[in-house]
Amino acid sequence: MKRAMCSMTALLLAVCLLVGCGAPAAQSAAAPSQPAEPASASTRSESELPAEQTADSEYRAMWISYLEWQHTDFSTEAAFRAEAARMMQNCADLGLNTVIAQVRSFADALYPSRLFPWSESCTGIQGGDPGFDPLKILVEEAHARNLRLEAWVNPYRVAISGNPSGKLAENNLANTHAQWIKQAEGGMFDGLYLDPSSSDVQNYILDGVKEILDGYAVDGIHFDDYFYPTTDPAFDAEEYARQGSGLSLDDWRRQNVNTLVQKVYDLVKAHDPHLTFGISPQGNPDNNYTGQYSDVGLWMREGGYVDYVAPQLYWGFDYTLKSGSDRFAYQNISAEWAAMERSPSVSLCFGLGAYRIGEGDGCEATQTQWNSGHSLADMVSSLRETGANGYAIFRYDHLFCNDGYADLAAGEAAALKQVNTGKA
Repeated sequence: MKRAMCSMTALLLAVCLLVGCGAPAAQSAAAPSQPAEPASASTRSESELPAEQTADSEYRAMWISYLEWQHTDFSTEAAFRAEAARMMQNCADLGLNTVIAQVRSFADALYPSRLFPWSESCTGIQGGDPGFDPLKILVEEAHARNLRLEAWVNPYRVAISGNPSGKLAENNLANTHAQWIKQAEGGMFDGLYLDPSSSDVQNYILDGVKEILDGYAVDGIHFDDYFYPTTDPAFDAEEYARQGSGLSLDDWRRQNVNTLVQKVYDLVKAHDPHLTFGISPQGNPDNNYTGQYSDVGLWMREGGYVDYVAPQLYWGFDYTLKSGSDRFAYQNISAEWAAMERSPSVSLCFGLGAYRIGEGDGCEATQTQWNSGHSLADMVSSLRETGANGYAIFRYDHLFCNDGYADLAAGEAAALKQVNTGKA
């Protein structure tokens, strides 16, 4: 039923785009590169890259998460390819140039891996082999439409209380390397995580990134906002007692995250300087620094950590806290991020919340915006005025499989296409 509803929403959107907004974007005439071969800088020429990657341009991306994979058809290679092709075409038709596809959500893999078990998304059982390589298909279908494909990795997360089945494969790290696992208790991040302070963990994460880079012609690596899942001192008290070296707990945790981020950046650039490494932190800078121990300000100020940051600005233009503060109103928090010191090598993009369509952001004053049918397009126009370098939309289903607000989603998509392509 879910897949049927998704198809109905997509059909409504397709009619809107074709009739109201002109013809779909043309596909690339170039054959996609072979993702099964290592994509080294020496073999991957500029002519083989998606056109949007070879020139300075606005970053226009869509997140496709494990939640999308839950209703994607993995029954056969042909079925998955058909769904992947439709997803990529929908993104291309919006005038986007990048897809951020989640390939590791819970210490697992959406591809055959020697380091991680198969993702539960593929067969309903973590570790179950679907009999084909989904990531290979995603890269091929993206490149066939001149889209960049970034591999989205959750570096530390192993399991959360809301995992679909809660069952981990025998070769999940929680079973094979129990000494690396930490428990976070309470709140939205309740679950199992890899120990950010462990050098063995950091090296394993790096090996996982290298496995992707060596095996697939991805255009970048992407991390989201899952860093330290708790502020509880008990989470890593033993490790801090051994390794703290006089630093405060907060500074020590930030150092651990900074070390991993810098190593991933160096690995990506050593593999191919054309590739990007980006991170999407929370939209509240204070939460990043004090709650998740991610020093995003440092990453922006200094080169050598990331190519871009995409803070998640999921609030409407008139958003206010109960205190009356309007700090997080979209136009205000986007200006705050744009005013932060930034290295010329670091781009600033904004994460936009398509999941707010129809539902709102919890503030009565913004509900009209989220029911307008053009809220995301308005945000894109606004961010361009701030000098931001682009945006990413969270997430695919809320535009193309929005069962509750199909008409609104179709209107939002049409408005996005207009601001991206100029075609009405």
